[in-house]
Amino acid sequence: MNFRYQIFFFFLLLCLPLTAQHYVIDSVKQEFSFINWNANKIKLAEYSPAFKKLYQKLNKIANGEEEKVHVFHIGGSHIQADIYSNRLRSYLQHMSKTAKGQRGFIFPYRMAETNNPSNYQVNFDGEWQGYRCSIRKDSVAWGMSGVTAKFRDSLANFTVQANHNNYTDNTYNFDKIRVFYDAWTDDYEVLLKDTSLVKRRSINHAANFIEFELHQSVETLELQVCKVKNSVDTEFLMMGLELMNDGKGIEYTTIGVNGASFSYYNRSAYFDEQLQLYTPDLFIVSVGTNDAYHPDFEPEAFRKNYEEFIQRVLKVNPECAILLTVPNDSYYKRKFPNPRTRISRGIIYELARKYNMAVWDFYEIMGGFNSSKAWYANKLMPKDRIHFTHKGYHIKADLLLQALANSWEKELKLAPDSILKQIVNE
Repeated sequence: MNFRYQIFFFFLLLCLPLTAQHYVIDSVKQEFSFINWNANKIKLAEYSPAFKKLYQKLNKIANGEEEKVHVFHIGGSHIQADIYSNRLRSYLQHMSKTAKGQRGFIFPYRMAETNNPSNYQVNFDGEWQGYRCSIRKDSVAWGMSGVTAKFRDSLANFTVQANHNNYTDNTYNFDKIRVFYDAWTDDYEVLLKDTSLVKRRSINHAANFIEFELHQSVETLELQVCKVKNSVDTEFLMMGLELMNDGKGIEYTTIGVNGASFSYYNRSAYFDEQLQLYTPDLFIVSVGTNDAYHPDFEPEAFRKNYEEFIQRVLKVNPECAILLTVPNDSYYKRKFPNPRTRISRGIIYELARKYNMAVWDFYEIMGGFNSSKAWYANKLMPKDRIHFTHKGYHIKADLLLQALANSWEKELKLAPDSILKQIVNE
């Protein structure tokens, strides 16, 4: 995503609410008749044993029981900004007293000179240079995040703040933190500024992280990166952070890179090693907008890359429920409706049937080809007609929540809208 889009997300993030969110679908249906409300369904989930298992686990949490569900959501700029995905996170984590899980994996995007979600903050000093797997000229080691921030000076301080501008006062805390970095070298040391907090320290060289177990639970933590070797090519590569505790509930991890496509995520050399640390219960795949953006789009290459990614997820959990989301209708260079999304849509359905996965067809829900024109005219998309305004992201999040809840209700033969009402009124 280029600079003007980073500015767009910066101002969009400033506008995010600091208090409770409100479900908007019921109040906008009449206003936005161009949206295909009847198409808002999780398709093919009824044929998937993995979704049946997922809904059983979610239902336990909705009933106030102790259960752990880990949701992953991967995509491009929509997910890096973590606007509609954070809205979903907040909904799911507040549907009962046992629903809130740990904050989990985050990336300090400002270190990499790109837009950071508003719901957490990492302040730092020193000079850092950012590299994204979606930029062809960039060349560095990437992990699961697909973003790396490089540091080459002697000392840097950074403060991790788990809670920032968010929809809720129900804050996160953590008593364990992982720092993902280039642990194959010993050029730098990662330290806690308050050493009295350290209960246990360990390094995992396979997945490239250092882990600190703390004596107490915190919301904010200060760390240091210190150079211990001095050579021409000495460097520290920040690949991500993980804020952890022993609680159960729902953990919602987002992995987003502006401009990312499947081929770009394939450049992340340590993606698989780090993904293997987890057992995702639901993996939402929202990659595809950038794959089908350019006129040189190659459907067979897209199919191959998509299928390989699915297999990577199934490798870490063969029973994972995978939800494929069809990319939104968009414009090419702000001038031309993009017909290639329809082609990628067909491939997504084929793969879903092949692997017993489900589909959320946001392209159809928007209204199909060139529907972004109406979304833009109604101030739900900006001029690029790729991204969404604050209100547009609210609608998108609430649509996906509604579709998931209704699919869950149908599978478990619950009263229509019973789960949805519990979630949005909790």
